[in-house]
Amino acid sequence: MSDRGSLVPLTDSQREHFSWLRDPHVEKIIKAFNTADSGALRFVGGCVRDSLLGQRPKDIDAATTLRPELVIDLLAKAGLRSVPTGVEHGTVTAIADHKAIEITTLRSDISTDGRRATVAFTDDWAEDAKRRDFTVNAIYLTPDEQLFDPTGGVNDLSHRRVVFIGNAEERIKEDYLRIMRFFRFSARFCEGFDPAGLAACMALKDGISSLSAERVGEEFSQILRLPKARFALEGMKETAILPMIWQSPADLDALERIKKVDAAASVPLLLAALYGDAGSGIDQRLRTSNAEKAIRENAMDAFKKLRAPFDQKTIRAQLYQLGKDSFADGLTLAYANKRLPAQEFRRVMELVSTIEVPEFAISGKHIVAAGVPPGPAISALLASIEARWIDEDFPGEERQHELLRAAIPVAN
Repeated sequence: MSDRGSLVPLTDSQREHFSWLRDPHVEKIIKAFNTADSGALRFVGGCVRDSLLGQRPKDIDAATTLRPELVIDLLAKAGLRSVPTGVEHGTVTAIADHKAIEITTLRSDISTDGRRATVAFTDDWAEDAKRRDFTVNAIYLTPDEQLFDPTGGVNDLSHRRVVFIGNAEERIKEDYLRIMRFFRFSARFCEGFDPAGLAACMALKDGISSLSAERVGEEFSQILRLPKARFALEGMKETAILPMIWQSPADLDALERIKKVDAAASVPLLLAALYGDAGSGIDQRLRTSNAEKAIRENAMDAFKKLRAPFDQKTIRAQLYQLGKDSFADGLTLAYANKRLPAQEFRRVMELVSTIEVPEFAISGKHIVAAGVPPGPAISALLASIEARWIDEDFPGEERQHELLRAAIPVAN
């Protein structure tokens, strides 16, 4: 793009990937803005970037020259709902057909502290672009399918480059989370790292310590979900940034092995693979949910309790004791740590998919009903019956009651 300040129409090949412009909910929002100013709305960010790469965007974001209160008003006049999700920073979420589009008034930074910015609204599209992170995220698209590319993002995207806008260190000092975003976006789109960006991230890595745990945790989770997560983490390791997230050495080989057998592996399982026992406490550092913490801890527990040989009887017992999900996670960790060959891992996982987890029909109330008085003996008796049931490879309910009857005289 020779004139970065001009509007350039999409090519025919590009246009086919912007079919979302004609989605009914998008058209309704465009129509609402056209009642005020046909040039007041442009789409920006991931929806433009990903569409230029031929990918369907997950979310649609837009920018506008109109102030938030006017955006809310014109949406209401068009019969559309809006939510002031970040109105102090100019962001209003427009809702049409139960689908949301975030619309943010053009801004310029007045001051920043590495975590948040004080902004002023503007009507200058190029000024708004300057405050964004990477050139590939500062490409705008008008509703009539013309690109505005003031920072050269289209060219960088075509060459698979993730480059900070302007001076890399200045962009990072505005928000230190951009260090982690640099590695995430580079892993998504590139085969290497922009040298200037990499050097700036390394020089300013200590700024990560000023970020909230929630922001670090969310960004790190997004990195781990990437197909090329190892690429990002290797870059972070080489620049001494990875220890800023968690101080213990990361096992990147284990992470890669899991990615090969389960591309959709959960973040807690990946954390268990990366750090093992040294990951104790990482849940608090990254502010993961209680459920995610439980998944990581259960996976580690199952990994330690796995026992061979993995025949159907032994597998059935471990599925019952550990739970099907935790057993599978533990098995995956065993493979990731090279304690289980690939062929054996696949064989056992196939068996697991065919085995139903048994159900124990006996409870404390059955023991009381059989004449044993309530008290501590109930739990011990129940455990002994259950152990016998497991040892017999989980016979049916009739046999379970036989085991109960056989155990009662001993208890009495």
